[in-house]
Amino acid sequence: MANTTGRFPARKPLWLRWFQGLLSLTILMAIAACILIAYLYTTSLPLADTDRNSRLLDSQGQVIATFSAGGKESIPVRLDQISPDLIAATLAVEDRKFYDHFGFDFKGLGRAVLVNLTHWDMAQGASTLTQQLARNLYLSHEKTWTRKAKEAIYTAQLEMKYTKDELLQMYLNEIYYGHGAYGIEAAAQMYFGKSAKDLDLAESALLAGIPKGPTYYSPYNHMKNAKDRQKIVLDSMALIGKITPSQATKAYEEMLALRPESQRQTLEAAPWFRDYVRQLATNQLGISESVLEHGGLSIYTTLNIHMQQAAEAAVSEGMKSSDGLETALISIDPRNGHVKAMVGGTNYVGNQYNHALATTRQPGSSFKPIMYLSALDSGELTSTSKFESRPTLFHYDNNRKTYKPKNFGDKYLGEIDLRRAIAASDNIYAVSTILKVGTDKVMDLARKMGITSELKPVPSLALGVSPVSPFEMASAFSVIGNGGKRVAPVAVLRITDVAGRTLYEAPQSAPEQVVKPASAYVLTRLMEGVFEEGGTGNRVAKLIKRPVAGKSGTTNTDAWMVGFTPELSTAVWVGYDKGKAISTQDARRAAPIFAQYTEKALENVPPKIFPIPDGVVSAYIDPASGKLAAPDSPDKRLEVFVSGTEPKETLSGQNTPPAATQTNQAEQQAEKKSWWSNFKRWWME
Repeated sequence: MANTTGRFPARKPLWLRWFQGLLSLTILMAIAACILIAYLYTTSLPLADTDRNSRLLDSQGQVIATFSAGGKESIPVRLDQISPDLIAATLAVEDRKFYDHFGFDFKGLGRAVLVNLTHWDMAQGASTLTQQLARNLYLSHEKTWTRKAKEAIYTAQLEMKYTKDELLQMYLNEIYYGHGAYGIEAAAQMYFGKSAKDLDLAESALLAGIPKGPTYYSPYNHMKNAKDRQKIVLDSMALIGKITPSQATKAYEEMLALRPESQRQTLEAAPWFRDYVRQLATNQLGISESVLEHGGLSIYTTLNIHMQQAAEAAVSEGMKSSDGLETALISIDPRNGHVKAMVGGTNYVGNQYNHALATTRQPGSSFKPIMYLSALDSGELTSTSKFESRPTLFHYDNNRKTYKPKNFGDKYLGEIDLRRAIAASDNIYAVSTILKVGTDKVMDLARKMGITSELKPVPSLALGVSPVSPFEMASAFSVIGNGGKRVAPVAVLRITDVAGRTLYEAPQSAPEQVVKPASAYVLTRLMEGVFEEGGTGNRVAKLIKRPVAGKSGTTNTDAWMVGFTPELSTAVWVGYDKGKAISTQDARRAAPIFAQYTEKALENVPPKIFPIPDGVVSAYIDPASGKLAAPDSPDKRLEVFVSGTEPKETLSGQNTPPAATQTNQAEQQAEKKSWWSNFKRWWME
């Protein structure tokens, strides 16, 4: 029916319209909030920055390190493995209402927003632990509105998906405590040399104060600032009733047993090896730094973690009270070229330079076996070849130049054979040999054995004056230990991306026969004499309960021990970075490190003799004359030779026919004696 009164319907009161509008808005906001909450709950959080770091795996597939910018080190622990004092101190100074809020301190947030709007910047914040965790896991630390909005979203998601204890555990494992240490366990180990669960109140309060300014409040950088911050933390704990004022005062006055900064150790295993793999990946394998740090790659390597730990323990023990002395240890499996252990210095935290790769160190007498191998393989020398060990002026370069080497301590042995020359490290014999063989042949063989550094064609090359790296020396000696076959060193076996796809796989390289197997074996037997009576390595022989061959080397600035077993070829170097002369005592550190490492690294491997290849003959010789010993000779010695180079004349002056029966019997006796002597030596030790 039409309106006949001419009046419009009565309008609702203003208050009612406002009420209806607010009610509608509230309902819409509630619906929107429910949709937002459902969306946030069902949406996955982004991949944390730490999860994008590439991983370094050992030969058994175990993760031993990660690649991250800034040398990040972390040791995750559970909440029940952290001192209650540290947890209470952190909550007291960072977020007292952590267990009461839902990720945001709205009162503090409102105060911060008011200040920020007044100054129109982001100068002040009111971050809860959850907000800090969201920022550390997923965001940068730039102060922008966009970052703040993302932080709020991620904070809400974290609160939805994790319990408070889980969030607190994540926070304490992620927060930065300075000097490359992320997480409370890493910090406790670095600053106090103890686990996080063993921290007392004073230590906990000091560490809890560091994250606000890891550089400014570091006790290593500014002890006064660190103590001032510690007092604030203790007072905060007392204010909320976690401790009494007297406990706070006592903790503040406690003398802290800080670990000296010079003794800080890296927390990750094999740090120099990790850096070496980084260098290989970026310089040779085409992996960029950004992909390496944030691509989630898995890098499978040859490192044996047991051998690596043995190397680090041997270096730590051998370099005690070294006062600036540096060292390097590199160990390679001769059979396949796999790098098994690498230590590049005394302390990675104090000096990241990898001395195992340094090409500036003179190998001294440890270079001699390379020269002697050239002489044996060419037939220029045999085990019984003799030179006179006496002060000698050598002429070379068509008599236009002279060279007068000296023996260590001016000790000369008269006429000696190759076995005695190697054991005693005689320099006169070595120079006599290189002048007979020729520097060109020695340099050519050295390159084939893996020496890539520049070598100078001078007589002093025999005494190791041309600098090489420990890595090169271990690689070269692996040729001797592998029966004259060279296998190029390899550290990275395979690289896969985050989806498991193979990006790189090490090529299978066939071993190269560099010298005759017989030549390598003869030299090996001679080098075993270094660890016997009269040899330069005899003083550490008792530490090694297995057949081992090697050679020491000493210059004014460098000390070496390079040697091998059938399973490992290892080089140890000791010296100073700035070319400072080393003392006799310091020069003696290399051999014990080598011995301790070799025995520990192979403790689960049964001792093995070096296999005898074809082309080797054995004979009893008279040491004085180098001839075959008479049957009744009282001083005869069993010696090995490359077939065809053994003596043919007996001490009585009679020529001995090359009867196969006599040679084979001697060879069998040699093998039996070698096996029995090695077994007896191992058993008696």
